[in-house]
Amino acid sequence: MHEPLARLRRSALYVPASNERALQKSASLPCDVLIFDLEDAVGPEEKSSARERLREFLCGPSRPTCEIVIRINPLSSAWGTEDFLAVRAIRPDAILLPKVEGPRDVYEIDAALDETDAPRSIRLWAMMETARAVINAGSIAELGRDPAARLSCMVVGTNDIVKETRISSGPGRHNLLPWLMQIVLAARAGQLTVLDGVSNDFRDLEAFACECAQARDLGFDGKTLIHPAQIGPANVAFTPTVEEIEEANAIVAAFAKPENRLSGVISMNGRMVERLHLEQAEALLATMRRIEEKDE
Repeated sequence: MHEPLARLRRSALYVPASNERALQKSASLPCDVLIFDLEDAVGPEEKSSARERLREFLCGPSRPTCEIVIRINPLSSAWGTEDFLAVRAIRPDAILLPKVEGPRDVYEIDAALDETDAPRSIRLWAMMETARAVINAGSIAELGRDPAARLSCMVVGTNDIVKETRISSGPGRHNLLPWLMQIVLAARAGQLTVLDGVSNDFRDLEAFACECAQARDLGFDGKTLIHPAQIGPANVAFTPTVEEIEEANAIVAAFAKPENRLSGVISMNGRMVERLHLEQAEALLATMRRIEEKDE
C-alpha cells in the first residue's frame, strides 16, 4: 500500500509520553502530526510508566484526531520489544524508528508487524540522525518504492547529526545544508515525505520562522517541533502563499483553454510554461484544499 505524498505534515510536534499534562493538551493543538515520544524525551526510569500512560491516553476518549506517530526505542534496547508490542496494540498511523542506518533497520520492524498481523495502515517513519543514515539515505529511501514496505516518511535528527559528526551547524545551518539536501533528494527519489529537524530555542520564534522558510526552500514538507508555540509559524511557512495560489490557478486556467488543452508548452505573461508547471500547480492547489478542509 503506497501512501500519497500530499498528506499534510507541515508541523509535527514531539510530545513526551511521560508528561501527562502534555498528553492531555495535545488533543487540542492545531498541528498536523503528533509524535508521541518513548525514546529520547523519556528517562530510563520512566520508560515503563510512560508506555502505560501513553497506551491509556491513546486508547481512551481523548485520542487526538490528527495523524498520530509514536517513536519507540530500538528493538535491541531493554525497552524496544515492550514498546513495539504496546504500539502494535495502540495502532497509531505510524511508528517512528530511531537511528535508522540502513534498510535492514526498517525491514526488521516491517517483518515484526507482518508477523503479528498488524494492519497495513500502520506506516513506518525513519529517523535520519547518524552519519551512516546520511550516507545510506538513498538505499533507505528506496524502500518507499517497495509496495510491500511500510516506509512513508523520513525525519531528520539534526541535533544528533551535529553531535555525531562533531561539526558546528554554523550560521543559517550552513554546514548542515549539503546533508539536508542529500536526505531531501533521497526522499524524493523514494517518493517519501521528509521533515526537517527541530529548532532548539522555542522562544525565538522569529529565528524559527526563518528556519522554516529555509526548510521549505530546501524541499522539506514540514518541520518537527518541540513546543506548541512553534506550530503556528510552521503551518504558515509550509502553507502556499496567496501569490502562489493565484499563479497556480492562472496556470490551470490557461491550460484549460480549448486552444491549449493539447499543448505541451504555452506562453503566459511573457514566460514559457510547460505541463510540468501545470502538474506543480495542480499539486499546490490540492495541498491548499487539504489545508482548507483541515481548518474547517
